Amino acid sequence: MYAIFRAAGKQFKAEKGKTLRLPLMSAEAGSKITFDEVLLSSDGETINAGAPLVKGARVMAEVVGDGKEPKIYVFKFKRRKNYRRKTGHRQKFTEVRITDVKLG
Repeated sequence: MYAIFRAAGKQFKAEKGKTLRLPLMSAEAGSKITFDEVLLSSDGETINAGAPLVKGARVMAEVVGDGKEPKIYVFKFKRRKNYRRKTGHRQKFTEVRITDVKLG
């Protein structure tokens, strides 16, 4: 049993007990979150595709905590122009554990 839902402009596959890293959200650790924008749901035999959303379907999750991804280095370079720039970036995320998947 799984569902595809939309959060922060991206799509994620939710299964009960699975832990996901979503883009940073303003939620405290231990709080409950409900995602109502379910695009597709499946119980293992049948697949329900929404147009655009599945009616009555929702995904419940519990916030585990926040963190940062490993650093990604960005290097800009133009040959023969003495131009070099090296910067780094760490994307922030919110880690959630899927507690329940309700199919519509």
